[in-house]
Amino acid sequence: MVFVFWRPIQVLPRIALGPGFALVDQDGARLTNEDLRGHLVLYNFTYTGCQAPCPQTSLVMQALQARLEQLDLQGLPVTLITIAFDPTRDTPEQLRAYAQRFAAKPDTWRFVSGTETQLKNVIGGGFGVYYQPDTRGDFTFEPMFVLVDGTGIVRARYRTATPELAIIERDLGLIATEARNSTGAARFAYEAAHLFLCYPA
Repeated sequence: MVFVFWRPIQVLPRIALGPGFALVDQDGARLTNEDLRGHLVLYNFTYTGCQAPCPQTSLVMQALQARLEQLDLQGLPVTLITIAFDPTRDTPEQLRAYAQRFAAKPDTWRFVSGTETQLKNVIGGGFGVYYQPDTRGDFTFEPMFVLVDGTGIVRARYRTATPELAIIERDLGLIATEARNSTGAARFAYEAAHLFLCYPA
């Protein structure tokens, strides 16, 4: 007798709707959340003057960029977005120099900023990331990465400056597999997975 064990579909939670925004990138071009529809997007939040012991999250983005071509993501594009929250100093020119420092590929990894009000609304209000200028002219902030799917839904938050790349890669793969299979009758299986919280350990 052969026993077949049903393995539940694993999904990432649908946490919240990602914020709308219209910011300016390192080339002076406008970037909106709508421009990223259909992309898997990983966000990080920092400022270009971040020096040790400031939690430098851009090193993780750099490492992930180097590994993206090795991932099977069902043809879904991945975009990395660094949102800089020091609008006085983080001009497009400064962001461009910062991008070059981390060997960012312009078609994969973009660096954006905006006005102080825009940034507070997007970073603090939209993504729920804490940051605050300090008395030395630097910033205190909560290091975090946020993963958003192609429909603009937040699917994961990594509340550390050094998340494991293997976990991010796994999560990208789970979203890509869900996007590929969530059509026709298979859609109901994925909706059931979300209902019964079959999240990866």
